[in-house]
Amino acid sequence: MTGIEGTVQPGFEKVRDAFAANFADHDELGAAFACHVGGELVVDLWSGVADRRTGAQWTADTLQLVFSTSKGLAAICVGMLVDRGLLDLEQPVSDHWPEFGQAGKEAVTVGEMMSHQVGIPVVDAQLTLEEILAVEPVVGALAAQTPVWEPGTAHGYHALTYGWLVGELVRRIDGRGVGTFLAEEVAGPLGAQTWIGLPESEQARVSRLEPAPPPEDPELLAIMRELLGPGTLANRALSMDGAFGMPGVGDEMAWNRPDVHRSEIPAANAITTARSLSAIYGATVAQVDGVRLLSDEVVDAMRAERVDGPDRVLAVRSRFGAGFMLHGELAPMMGDGSFGHPGAGGSLGYADPETGVGYGYVMNQMGSGLAGDPRTIRLTEAVRACL
Repeated sequence: MTGIEGTVQPGFEKVRDAFAANFADHDELGAAFACHVGGELVVDLWSGVADRRTGAQWTADTLQLVFSTSKGLAAICVGMLVDRGLLDLEQPVSDHWPEFGQAGKEAVTVGEMMSHQVGIPVVDAQLTLEEILAVEPVVGALAAQTPVWEPGTAHGYHALTYGWLVGELVRRIDGRGVGTFLAEEVAGPLGAQTWIGLPESEQARVSRLEPAPPPEDPELLAIMRELLGPGTLANRALSMDGAFGMPGVGDEMAWNRPDVHRSEIPAANAITTARSLSAIYGATVAQVDGVRLLSDEVVDAMRAERVDGPDRVLAVRSRFGAGFMLHGELAPMMGDGSFGHPGAGGSLGYADPETGVGYGYVMNQMGSGLAGDPRTIRLTEAVRACL
């Protein structure tokens, strides 16, 4: 491994130490971390190997697919529509997407959809990967589908379907797909290198994901096999009934494929840098380079707890606002007011209004834990110690 590259502002040296320690203690391959405080970039670090096969080094501009960290980016787009008066979290989704209002989903609100309460965490229609990447067949299938549970009575992680639901809502209101909206309304003003639907011109910069090693703890391994085994709701939700394979499993993950990168999978295929992720979240709670993405009022509405309890898909306790995971055992962040989203394997983006923190961590060596990646916990603790 090469040395730690990048910069830290005076007073944030402990974060550099924590970032370096992750390579020593947690088998980090390639990674980047950035943090904004009050709109100012105070930490911007990277190191390691971007592609184990070629030995290519991680650079300041290496891009990384971040799995479910994507969900928070899609939620920010929805929040901007709320801020503009084009959407209300308590109105029925079918007000904007009439075809969705069938098969028991007529009264589902935007807030319920964004907090994983709809009851359609899987797609019952048998779709090929090519049809999934085309997006429209998935959207049509979700609109017609009957929920697994009565909407609003329970919640369960819509691991992939969340993104297509939110993406279609954005398209129906704004006319642009969520990838275009993100590029033009979020990434563009901030100069952030972030995409949902990667341009082919950027593909060569994307780091290659490495699968997670199996847990060393036999008890944890048994739990994961029971939870994620073939045919389980979690397996179906996370893999689209096997079309993608399980995230982080197998050497030839579909998530490393350029055609998967080019599609719009707003729950799982955002590609970004840590610096960009930190800037975007930083701009939800403060001005970053003169840009503020969300008002305080909308931030409070989006991070207000909507569900907290047993997750029908993940079989653990999960806690959500509108599109964002909230601080807790499944997603440790800065504190109770924090909102954001982790991604499979370890990536994490979040904001903390109380401290003005915007946080972005990306990596290519996937971890195997069910909750609270030790790398991000260590980095959060270091940031907290420096504030």
